[in-house]
Amino acid sequence: MTTRTAATFAPPVMEARRWLDGVTHPANRPLLNVSQAAPVDPPPAPLLQAMSEIVLNDPDAHLYGPVLGLPALRSEIATRFSAAYGGDITAENVAITSGCNQAFAAAIAALCGEGDAVILPTPYYFNHAMWLDMAGVDVTPLPAGPGLIPIVQDAAALITDRTRAIALVSPNNPGGVEYPAETLAAFRDLCRAHDIALIVDETYRDFDSRTGAPHDLFADPGWDDTLIQLYSFSKAYRLTGHRVGAITASAARLAEVEKFLDTVTICPNQLGQRAALWGMQNLDEWLAGERLEILDRRAAITANFPKLAATGWALLGVGAYFAYLRHPFDLPSDQLAQQLVQDASVLTLPGTMFRPGTDPSGQQELRIAFANIDAAGIAELFDRLAAFQP
Repeated sequence: MTTRTAATFAPPVMEARRWLDGVTHPANRPLLNVSQAAPVDPPPAPLLQAMSEIVLNDPDAHLYGPVLGLPALRSEIATRFSAAYGGDITAENVAITSGCNQAFAAAIAALCGEGDAVILPTPYYFNHAMWLDMAGVDVTPLPAGPGLIPIVQDAAALITDRTRAIALVSPNNPGGVEYPAETLAAFRDLCRAHDIALIVDETYRDFDSRTGAPHDLFADPGWDDTLIQLYSFSKAYRLTGHRVGAITASAARLAEVEKFLDTVTICPNQLGQRAALWGMQNLDEWLAGERLEILDRRAAITANFPKLAATGWALLGVGAYFAYLRHPFDLPSDQLAQQLVQDASVLTLPGTMFRPGTDPSGQQELRIAFANIDAAGIAELFDRLAAFQP
């Protein structure tokens, strides 16, 4: 018998970390870890102080809370997102989850049954594919078009009577690219026409290079018949270990989501929720600075890439926390990534982790996550990659 967990692959980040076992790096060539898109620094000092005061002085922070989350945080998200997107979102449209991965899992639980299908553009975020495997839901791969942007006509050809949703990530993981507003609107219209859901994961929305609303999906008066938006506080306020995410959807869908959440975590992390609320209310200026730093690193990727282009590499996408590359070597990317640890002291993830095993494209691709490497580190990274020969 094949269990649900046996039906999917090993966690990619954990697998990559095992490549470091027993490897030592020269003193003049320390490890550059560009494998994971999670900040390793703690929350900023003002937030840490606020969290300590919550721990000491707010007894409710240590108790069970509402399954769908802290009412004040739900209300703050609704108010903020209504203003940011030019739409009408209420607190009843928002649920708080234990991270954005759980938000996706809860949405799928509310939408899908055994043998249903969800369309994922490839390269995809691997945890989305893993959850669908473990939920008994088929992954329908949608190869992305030029610039790693999915094409709505290609998606239309994949829809069957088992399709329950199309899941998009923008800014994208792993590609980094920001989907144009017209692309998202076209996918919304396609999903509405077929009475399926459009899931839009906006984990990296705070680091979008564009000013103003990145799309007008919430400006549609009937948005909640089709759209399910996912969000994470992990990147915005460095709350990765506190696991706080959100779903924005219709109240009817959230009633189904509540059943899932109640049986998994009962309620989201209480300290994390209060920290997220404090951050939203007090750290706008700080977060704007964090965004500018990420945009500087994105610019450093573009500025340094000619070093690699000269040796046959291609930059397929860049943005938010990621650059997605095609390498020039006659070597599968999973083997290349392990060799880079040994010979260049670089830990990255191979494209094989972001595509189905039947898709050969991943063998030529690597993902670079630059959440924890500054402009000088990016220059050093590209020097090492340019000098590397398998």
